[in-house]
Amino acid sequence: MFALLAPGQGSQTPGMFAPWLELEGTRERVAGWSELTGLDLVELGTTADADAIKDTAITQPLVVALALLAFEELERRHELPADVLVAGHSVGELAAAAMAGVLSADDAVALAAVRGREMAAACELAPTGMAAVMGGEPEQVVRWLAEYDLVPANMNGAGQIVAAGALGSIDKIVDDKPDFVKKVIKLKVAGAFHTHYMEPARDAMREKAAGITAADPARTLLSNADGAAVQSGSEMLGRLVEQVTLPVRWDSCMATMARRGVHALAELPPAGALTGLARRELSGVTIVGLKKPEDLDKVAAALASGTEETTE
Repeated sequence: MFALLAPGQGSQTPGMFAPWLELEGTRERVAGWSELTGLDLVELGTTADADAIKDTAITQPLVVALALLAFEELERRHELPADVLVAGHSVGELAAAAMAGVLSADDAVALAAVRGREMAAACELAPTGMAAVMGGEPEQVVRWLAEYDLVPANMNGAGQIVAAGALGSIDKIVDDKPDFVKKVIKLKVAGAFHTHYMEPARDAMREKAAGITAADPARTLLSNADGAAVQSGSEMLGRLVEQVTLPVRWDSCMATMARRGVHALAELPPAGALTGLARRELSGVTIVGLKKPEDLDKVAAALASGTEETTE
């Protein structure tokens, strides 16, 4: 089985759209999404610097748009197997839903714009933050975080849990690292994503989603909520709304991939984070990170492979 993964916020890099916009029709495609979101995604994806694109309101539609741009080009060049599995991390789940046919690409990008804008606004309501906790048994780490009233916002697997909550508590766990944890890294993010602090953003997402008709998945689509394959389009749309305040269980998604016999996977651009987690968690899997159009041809080789080979 082959898996296609869509990355989330934090994967963006300056100029990441540039090579893709050289392909026929792609500049016009992105211009249409720019009109839809009220953001100049062409400029933001080509000439804007790192500071300009780290704003949550900009990053989220930007990474979803790029993943879908690459996916559409991939479909033009290669025939994907009927049993391809798709999944996305955090906001990347919107791109995955579009790849599965639950949402149109336009709806996915539009939802990402609302999600990013409203999550950025929610971050302004209270001083919150996030920190990556590396190492330790997951259950032990979660109990330790609870002592500081922090939640595991991302259960990423491969020995990585992202804690979220009040900024003062985040600073405390950085200073008070226990011996059973390798390291704690405070993240440069606007606030505590995937926690109750994002409830205003969830409500805005629900209002936007009410005007969208979702189709049942045409491909196997894993949910961040529990790693399960979702069968209903309306259920998936509801999960996308609730995901804003709930933990991302990427560990469960990778466990499902392993159980279902995924032998090869490709992370759509801007690739890097999910291939890194897969390399540490999934053994015997061919891994491809797509960053530029030339990388698309590596997918055909990955589809035919059955042995581990990392290409980034």
